[in-house]
Amino acid sequence: MSAERPPRLLGLLRRGGPLRRTRAAPPAPTLRRDQGAWLLAAAALAIAPHAVWLPGWIAALGLGLLAWRALLLWRGSRPPPGALLFALALAVAAGVRLEFGHFFGREPGVAVLVLLLGLKLLETRAARDIRAGVLLCLFLQLALFFEDQSLPVAALVLAGTLLALGALVALADPDGSERERLRTAATLLAQGLPFMLVLFVLFPRIQGPLWGLPADAFSARTGLSETMRPGSISALGQSEEIALRAAFSGPPPPPAQRYWRGPVLGRFDGREWHADPATESASPAYVPQGERIDYLLTLEPHQRRWLLALEHPGAAQPHIRYTSDLRALAAEPLRARARFALGAYPQTPVGVEEAPAVLAAATALPADSNPRSRRLAAELAAGARDHAEILERVLGRLRALRLGYTLRPPLLGRHSADEFLFDTRRGFCEHFASAFAVLMRAAGVPTRIVTGYQGGELNPIDGHLVVRQSDAHAWAEVWLQGRGWLRVDPTALAAPERIDGGLAAALAGAGELPWMLRADMAWLRDLRHRWEAVANLWNQQVLGYNPERQRELLARLGLGAGRLAQTLGVLAGAAVLLFATLYAWSLRRPRTRDPLTETWERFCTRMAGHGLPRSPWQGPRDYAEALAARFPEHAAELREICTLYARLRYGPHVPEHGLRILQNRIASLRLK
Repeated sequence: MSAERPPRLLGLLRRGGPLRRTRAAPPAPTLRRDQGAWLLAAAALAIAPHAVWLPGWIAALGLGLLAWRALLLWRGSRPPPGALLFALALAVAAGVRLEFGHFFGREPGVAVLVLLLGLKLLETRAARDIRAGVLLCLFLQLALFFEDQSLPVAALVLAGTLLALGALVALADPDGSERERLRTAATLLAQGLPFMLVLFVLFPRIQGPLWGLPADAFSARTGLSETMRPGSISALGQSEEIALRAAFSGPPPPPAQRYWRGPVLGRFDGREWHADPATESASPAYVPQGERIDYLLTLEPHQRRWLLALEHPGAAQPHIRYTSDLRALAAEPLRARARFALGAYPQTPVGVEEAPAVLAAATALPADSNPRSRRLAAELAAGARDHAEILERVLGRLRALRLGYTLRPPLLGRHSADEFLFDTRRGFCEHFASAFAVLMRAAGVPTRIVTGYQGGELNPIDGHLVVRQSDAHAWAEVWLQGRGWLRVDPTALAAPERIDGGLAAALAGAGELPWMLRADMAWLRDLRHRWEAVANLWNQQVLGYNPERQRELLARLGLGAGRLAQTLGVLAGAAVLLFATLYAWSLRRPRTRDPLTETWERFCTRMAGHGLPRSPWQGPRDYAEALAARFPEHAAELREICTLYARLRYGPHVPEHGLRILQNRIASLRLK
């Protein structure tokens, strides 16, 4: 009888007893340390990014539950009792209810998933629990796209998916090495990418953001608003978030013409400026003149309709309308990144024939506001021939005051213009524009405030002009007889370098700049330019793949409108073709053999290279004795290797990590 026959079977035969099937009591299921490491790593990568958006205590509790489970796993302790976990689940549900007031919606749903994952891992024992934990990890990784669809988030989701697949591989292959598990998980992920690509290109697209909920479209974003109080725009000066990008067909306009027009504020209550909704009901009365500037505008979502176009737009386009106060508006609020092909005519005179009601509204002031500014305006307007002369006198007086430009102005009270002009004399663009408008209106000159962005930084990598929230700006427009509305930027009186060189030039050496804009960070800005060029490519080609671009692609493929059946057929055919290709490739690959058998055969091949091949009739113990006789100085090591293989192959109790131990023993063997 072969020496490789299982010892238990030999014992039964020697005793002459019947061969009866016996069932040993299965050991209590438990999470192995290596399996738990993969699962905990996937869970940590799924939970940690949500800490940016979730309430702090929820993120901390979720990560704390993971740390608790890791400690139990490291110590080899049993999971907490079910009664304790049930009590924790009730407490968690109550906490989420108190935090959000309900369980429905994006944030409560994600919070529940985070805490549920932590509690689930605490009770993880069997393979079913591991699979459930992996599914929760995948759900949380997908939920990241509800908040951000950038390239780093996509890479983070891919990394999290890789770890989740590694946890499944560790469950299916308990004796494999970590490198083999990682390679297998990466192979599975790579095999799924072609299917993902086909679905991305051919699956019917929807209008608006793909990863979002209806309620998300109305959430607030940092940026401009339809009101302005001195101090509101200066808060944006510290933000490096991108507001828009522009790609020009020719050279970009000079900085003095880079005024991106947003809300126009024509109503003043003494403290705040407000937009006039009545201006949206009419269209501007002007004829474009002069040189045209063509550009492609890419706007980040700001939940408003204004397009932040250069002054002044040309002919109206579909889904775009122009208001009487010279704004460009989209048909719907911009709830997703959008692109518009626009033109601008900066030399066009506008509002030459303005309505008397509009002019009257542009001179209105509250009767009890800013008395010192009123007296100054009356002094400056006395004896003036026309509004143009008043304008020159006001600008001259503001220049003589030597006002200071700063991102950290003192707080102002009820009479903001008075306090700024006569007391603090330090402020940001909204302080200059507001005080100027109050003086001009008090002098009887129609004046209004325009907010938007000014300037922009040219990215030398992709040629796009990048405008950030730190470029937010406020200026004024005055109406002069025969000339219409003229742009007047009072900020240029105190900081002309702000117009030509941006915020970095205006605040150079003041210690108030965002750190990315500082002169000593040139290398970092260069790195940022390169990264933003890559991010812009991702935004345009991936996130910008909207229904219109899909229809264009399908039309080029001969699958235009009205051919839904053909489109679905192509989608199904492409999926089948990919599956068949991958299946055929898998058939051509050598089938994976038992790792224990492969390890033993490699050992035997190695011994054959030393002059002692294993005969077909030799079992592991016989071969061990033959090897010990041939290499007496390594007899103990060789017997240990062969005995361990026999236990792994035929023994009823397999030691934990036995295959890895065997491989290490073979690798450490050094025959002389």
